[in-house]
Amino acid sequence: MAVSDLAYPALVYVHLLLFVLWLGADVGVFVLGQHFRRREDYTLDQRIALLKLLVEIDMVPRSAWALMVPLSLSVVDLGNWWDVPGWLLWGAWAIGLFWLWLVWDSHWHDQTPRAARNRAIEGWLRWIIGGFYLWLGGQSLLTDAPLQPDWLAWKALLFGFIFVAAIMIDVAFKPVGAQLAAVLEQGSNDETEIPLRKTMDRTRIWVWAVYVLLLITAFLGNVKPI
Repeated sequence: MAVSDLAYPALVYVHLLLFVLWLGADVGVFVLGQHFRRREDYTLDQRIALLKLLVEIDMVPRSAWALMVPLSLSVVDLGNWWDVPGWLLWGAWAIGLFWLWLVWDSHWHDQTPRAARNRAIEGWLRWIIGGFYLWLGGQSLLTDAPLQPDWLAWKALLFGFIFVAAIMIDVAFKPVGAQLAAVLEQGSNDETEIPLRKTMDRTRIWVWAVYVLLLITAFLGNVKPI
């Protein structure tokens, strides 16, 4: 088998691997979050340790998310599902790698103005890319172009909705910083813990939305229903 013949199945394999890492690690984040909520079973120090581990594991799905963007377009192109314009394909890789750098640079410089700047840029990127996939899927369903199979158009559309749901996770989770600081400063009690618990409960709604959308897109990509 020629090297060129291996390119497409290799990319499909990496695409599947990113899906496994994204969903698998995200479930780990979810489980750690569930244990963090159980203040009756853990000391505050133990719960903070769980939260630190949660943040570390969360880097896996965040990294997979960034790489999934250029990889998905590469798979579509090599699979002859769409002759992706060269400028778009190379631009997607440049943006995806830049996004990946933003994710890790923010992690390495957490709680600094540099991290805040990076996350602001990342926020704009996610809305723009999510909007692109919503357009790509919607346009293809309406006109059969540029993605002709309906299952692929639906996959692109749902990937756009994954962006929306994942962005909303960060939006819903944003108050946690101040609420967690209140727990550390004032101690663990109903006054400090209940608002934190409510924020985490609201965040879980969007987490479940991401899980459902990921499973549906994976089904479409593997089964390819006509």
